[in-house]
Amino acid sequence: MIVQLIVACEVLFWVFLAAGLVARYVLRRPRVGAVLLVGAPLVDLVLLVATTIDLHSGSVASWSHGLAAAYIGFSVAFGHSIIRWADARFAHRFADGPAPVRPPRYGMARATREWREFGKAVIAWGIACGLLVAAIALVDDPSRTEALADWIRTLSVALGVWGLITLSYTVFPARAKSDR
Repeated sequence: MIVQLIVACEVLFWVFLAAGLVARYVLRRPRVGAVLLVGAPLVDLVLLVATTIDLHSGSVASWSHGLAAAYIGFSVAFGHSIIRWADARFAHRFADGPAPVRPPRYGMARATREWREFGKAVIAWGIACGLLVAAIALVDDPSRTEALADWIRTLSVALGVWGLITLSYTVFPARAKSDR
């Protein structure tokens, strides 16, 4: 059930995002658009409540419960920048806004951007692991929460790999072909 709820929340996130941007730029209703955009992060709250109720009711924590925590962490940490990215493209396409700025591809500007994204990943990791630790404490039965502890390890390894890749942009900055 939790996996289906995660999928539904992801779909609802994009539905709220698209509806908010259409209302704002196509229908020229900025207040309606703002209200719809607020719905995007509220789906995370629904997922959090449903997962908590499921675990509190005696379910054995599974892979999907850990996925819910990871999804919420990612959504909270990256959601605002995803909305800002989509907003810039809608404004350009439908409201004669400026062309979206492309992210830097080379040098220290690229490294700086990668470190900023890694910072968001650290926030996502912290939120997800915090939720996982809270769920482990809520259930208070290691035999029922083994999958959640596994998620903490998996997310930590993924964050470490992301950090190494980010570090590589600083140590070995990408250069334009004309600079080689």
